[in-house]
Amino acid sequence: MRCLIAEDENLARETLKFFLAEYAEVETATDGREAVELFGSALAAKKPFDLVLLDILMPEMDGQQALRQMRQLEHDQGIDAQGKAVIVMTTALTTPEAMEEALWDGDCNDFVVKPVSRADIRGVLTKYRLI
Repeated sequence: MRCLIAEDENLARETLKFFLAEYAEVETATDGREAVELFGSALAAKKPFDLVLLDILMPEMDGQQALRQMRQLEHDQGIDAQGKAVIVMTTALTTPEAMEEALWDGDCNDFVVKPVSRADIRGVLTKYRLI
């Protein structure tokens, strides 16, 4: 499994990477723009990410914008619903508006509230049959 972690906080990024180490080949991005570039490059190389953990609040480009651009890249490549990456927003933002924007407007798969635990990650991997 291939995973992209987009998180601007170093400790959070490294913690998520540690939690996923036994399950996935992990790449990281420190902002939304870098995440979209890595996501697009992976699609172009025919080595797409299976899972994306995407923080909402990031510099350069926030997670909501990155999410929409990632889904557009998949659409442009002709990827159907079955082939799409599982994209999970990881954030401390728990407002109904943030959740609605991510889940309904952005087409993310799930929403995990920080601090993210090992059990949260395992739950996501199990729920989406990634392990």
